[in-house]
Amino acid sequence: MTGDPTARQRQPRLRPEDLDPAQLTLYRSITTGSRRDGPFPLTDADGVLQGPFGGFLLAPAVGDALQQLGAAIRYRTSLTPRMRELAILAVAAHHHSAFERYAHEAVGRTVGLTEEELEAIRDGRPVPLDDEPEAAVVALTRSLLAGDVDEAQWERWQPVVGVSVVFELVALVGYYSTLALQLRVLRTDRTPR
Repeated sequence: MTGDPTARQRQPRLRPEDLDPAQLTLYRSITTGSRRDGPFPLTDADGVLQGPFGGFLLAPAVGDALQQLGAAIRYRTSLTPRMRELAILAVAAHHHSAFERYAHEAVGRTVGLTEEELEAIRDGRPVPLDDEPEAAVVALTRSLLAGDVDEAQWERWQPVVGVSVVFELVALVGYYSTLALQLRVLRTDRTPR
């Protein structure tokens, strides 16, 4: 079950006025942090956090650690914005995550991904990329999602991007896979209305 708008949501809709102090601190950190000016709204009209962020409020200590990891992956890696969004969208496609696809296609467009590239990554097809490091990121991300990077993939792509980028991709794939699982299990994997 992914992206089913008729599925009963298992996660409570936590409005700002319903939050305890720890939840409110995390809520403010998310809504006033680096994500606030992004290409998709973080909250709905009632102030309820959308996507995985609402789930973070269920256990603020873990949710805060997750949101800090996400911010590091989004804003403090050596990946270019295009590389990062290609990798995130490969994770979204692999997990059939409607919200991740919705949010990161919007971000991807702002960093220059074309509709042809977005469609190819969404469909799991080869992405028409002339940039070798971007092609390496897509290939490595897809290998990670399949469970490992074999020796042929390693020998082909690691010299293009370096071992530190491979490490960053491992963290990115793990983080966005965690979000996809959270969205699916809590039945919140849907695009905003």
